[in-house]
Amino acid sequence: MKKILFLFCFLLCQLPTANCQLLDSAALAQQKTFFSLQDALLKPDSVFKLNLSKKKLKEVPPQVFQFKNLQVLNLSKNSLKEIPPQIGQLKNLQNFNAASNNLKRIPPEIGSLINLVHINFNRNLIEAIPFEIGNLSNLEIFEMWDNELDTIPDEIKNLHNLRVLELRGILFSEEDQRYVKKLLPNCKVYFSPSCACANKF
Repeated sequence: MKKILFLFCFLLCQLPTANCQLLDSAALAQQKTFFSLQDALLKPDSVFKLNLSKKKLKEVPPQVFQFKNLQVLNLSKNSLKEIPPQIGQLKNLQNFNAASNNLKRIPPEIGSLINLVHINFNRNLIEAIPFEIGNLSNLEIFEMWDNELDTIPDEIKNLHNLRVLELRGILFSEEDQRYVKKLLPNCKVYFSPSCACANKF
């Protein structure tokens, strides 16, 4: 009977949708960070942390989506104009950093990454947050500093574990700021001083 149970658990962990490889923060901290896509491709199943910051990337290399165990992905300080929908394939992703690029939108597929804890989209050109963001029930830190946001979706109120929402560098009226805080009563929301502009929401 024990052999049968062992075999069942082993097979379950081979399923692509299973989170058997999800590491806790202490174990994740001990994992090697890959700074080279070429090195990472030599051991794709062992890639938990990938840092491709400052690589002058104009698009996300498609090979990134082969790393099914990836939990930390840093694409910051490149020249990316979009995050492809394939980002939704990285089901184990916990920390995603795409700060300081030229992104204009967040793909709705990000809503399927339910293990995300920290997202950083600071210093981009993003005009809207997709309503699918409300699916990220484990999200704790959401950084959107210095973007071009016109609206905050009501679905953000579903992020009950959100502790920090960074919205500095974006012009919001005082009424808009009150509205966002009302959506997230238990979250620390950071704004720049309010403007005398028309309400966005």
